[in-house]
Amino acid sequence: MSFTPGKRGIDEYKQFGKTSGIDEFTPHRLIQMLMEGALEQISMAIGMMQRNDIAGKGACISKAISIIEGLRTSLDKNAGGDIADNLDALYEYMASRLLEGNVHNNEEFLTEVAKLIIEIKSAWDQIPQDIIKQHADNVSE
Repeated sequence: MSFTPGKRGIDEYKQFGKTSGIDEFTPHRLIQMLMEGALEQISMAIGMMQRNDIAGKGACISKAISIIEGLRTSLDKNAGGDIADNLDALYEYMASRLLEGNVHNNEEFLTEVAKLIIEIKSAWDQIPQDIIKQHADNVSE
C-alpha cells in the first residue's frame, strides 16, 4: 500500500503555521502531522462549542475538514487497493460528521471523528521504521 501526501494536504498543514522544515519530513511523518493537526482542530472546536464561540467552532471544524480532505487526496488508490478505498470512504464519512456536528452543535459527532482519527493514527504509527525507510528510498530513486 502506498500513500503520498497530496499537495493539498501539505498546503493545509502549512496554513496552520507548522511550516518549519516541512520539506524534510518523510511522507509517513507528513501524514502523521496531518492527523495530529486534524485532532488539534477538533479538540479546539469542542472547546469553542462548549464556550458557545460559534465563529471559532466553525473555523476549527472547517480546518479539520480541509485536513481530512487533504488526507483523502493523499491516498494512492492504485497501490492501496481496498484499504485506500475504505479509508477514502471513512474520510468522507468523517468530513460529513464534522459538518453535521457543526450544524447541529453536537459535540458527540466531533468526538466520534476524533476517535476514528486516533484509531487510524494508532495503526499508522505502528508501521515499522524499516518499511518507512525502504519506501522513502524507493521514492527517492
